[in-house]
Amino acid sequence: MTSQKELLIKHFESRQSISGVEAATIYKIRSLPRRILDLKEMGYQFSSEWRTDPTGQRYKRYTLIGLPDIAGHPVSYYTNAPK
Repeated sequence: MTSQKELLIKHFESRQSISGVEAATIYKIRSLPRRILDLKEMGYQFSSEWRTDPTGQRYKRYTLIGLPDIAGHPVSYYTNAPK
């Protein structure tokens, strides 16, 4: 059985962003913020923004902005290091 983290990693291989409704509908992921946090702990980087759908319902969309390196560090780990 594929883990929810693995499903999201696969998702981000072909798409740049995801919302909670998409995660619940497509992957049966009920707690997207927790799974995003899990991926952040693995070194993935995300931005998020609140949006409003046509009915006025607000939702958060998460966008992948950085991948971890082989050691699990985000790429910015090296670029933000003190010199």
